Amino acid sequence: MSVLRSIATAVPEHRISQTDVLAVLAKARGAALPARLEQILGNSGIEQRYLACEADNYLEPRSWTGRAAIYDQVGTRLAHKAAGDALDKAGLVAPDIDAIVLISTTGTMTPSIPSRMIETMGFDPSTRTIPVFGYGCAGSVLGLQLANDLAVAGEGQNVLMISLELCSLSYDYSQFDKKNMIATALFADGCAAAVLSGKDAPAGAPAFRAFAQKTWPDTRDMMGWDIGTTGFDLVLARDIPSFVAKDFAPFCDDFLTAQDLGMSDLSEPACHPGGGRVVEALEAYFAPGIAGIPATREVLRHHGNMSSPTVLFVLDKLLAEKPDKPILLTALGPGFTAALAILDPQGAA
Repeated sequence: MSVLRSIATAVPEHRISQTDVLAVLAKARGAALPARLEQILGNSGIEQRYLACEADNYLEPRSWTGRAAIYDQVGTRLAHKAAGDALDKAGLVAPDIDAIVLISTTGTMTPSIPSRMIETMGFDPSTRTIPVFGYGCAGSVLGLQLANDLAVAGEGQNVLMISLELCSLSYDYSQFDKKNMIATALFADGCAAAVLSGKDAPAGAPAFRAFAQKTWPDTRDMMGWDIGTTGFDLVLARDIPSFVAKDFAPFCDDFLTAQDLGMSDLSEPACHPGGGRVVEALEAYFAPGIAGIPATREVLRHHGNMSSPTVLFVLDKLLAEKPDKPILLTALGPGFTAALAILDPQGAA
């Protein structure tokens, strides 16, 4: 298995509080907000988020052309920032990287962002580029598994994985149905990058132990995108907190058992938070062996649900605390799919 040499994160410059969101929505609607919407926003577990554009930009009519331009400009800038910082933290330079994996479900470009980075950031022209679309909120954990497989291939490689999402590009304030209210209450923009290595790894660097993935049949309506006339339209049709208790919990139990691990053997997990109710469902599953997931709550509070990068924000925070027991990574995304990983923070078990 590979080692995790570094994580770096980046967010766009436009910060917005949940209170500000209420005011923007009221302006878009031309009237006071329904009490139910205020309740959803108030119970999200989020105090602030970062967005690709100023708030008023999202009150303009959507278009594919406009969304694509924002993804290009803001997304490229965030990817460069996170990637550069991850390389610096890993003690590597661009020519040391053998492959670049990009995880993103909120926009796409051809040539891809990694392909363009080869010239702009000085990667070797032989560097493999692997843009991956469609993983959604499960993207970082699934992306780490892909990057791990690449890192340990052959005689070992250095792999840069970038997770980039501009969820705000899906906002459509012309609609006030339930799923659009949830999107408004939860989703945000951000980027994270990680360097994984299967060669010349520093002694004692965090090492991956295992990965797992499961996609349940007849669950495609739980989460995803529809391709709309002017942009991506959110699909969100079922109760994810109930799914955590009924379906995710047994899958996670089996994964931990296969690794001879119980809850008491783990450090605080790094979870993709989803939203406030999903965090509560995860905490109920981990209890009493693990007393809460405060790092997950804090990232949700200050950054919202950035989709795929979010769990890397949480993992970066946890590793800074220098835990001495394995870290469980969890994420749920379109499919409906669960992704799990075990990271040993002080090197291979």
